[in-house]
Amino acid sequence: MDEERRVLMERLREESGGGASYRRLAATSDPEVLAEALVTTGQPLWARELAALRLGATGDRRAFEPLVLLLNHRDPRRCAGAAAALARLADPRTARAAAALATNELRVGYALHPVRLLTVLRAPESVPALITVLERRLAPRDPHRAVALACVDGLGELGDARARPVLREARTRAALAPSAERALARLG
Repeated sequence: MDEERRVLMERLREESGGGASYRRLAATSDPEVLAEALVTTGQPLWARELAALRLGATGDRRAFEPLVLLLNHRDPRRCAGAAAALARLADPRTARAAAALATNELRVGYALHPVRLLTVLRAPESVPALITVLERRLAPRDPHRAVALACVDGLGELGDARARPVLREARTRAALAPSAERALARLG
């Protein structure tokens, strides 16, 4: 088990209290048991998260919607786990969902992981969404610097010339200038 997954499982075990329900979901190899945990009324969040992550790791698309909900959660650890699972799931709806979450200005405080996921996905939706988010983050006194930096880095990694104007503008912001310079250099 890789370190990231070990930490995730430990967090979920602690949240659950490590009881029989946790042990059953953590140990099962039956996708139907995991899928049932996603739809059964009254399931705690840790159980839904565990089931979605495990189903997503197997490529079972029933995990898609719960993982998207977790990608938009206020707990960054849940968002990070969901983003990794969605990247592995390879569902064609993922990029559109991540772009919608990243560009939702009412939820911009939770946009960091959707932005990073868009970079990993390298989908047609990625560059336009990252440009939109970064343009909004260039407003004076915008408090979402981490989101802006993730957009700059992502646009540099994606290497699409459409990002050049917004990266030039980002270069004028002291907090973004070094990253914007690197991103522009990657564009050639």
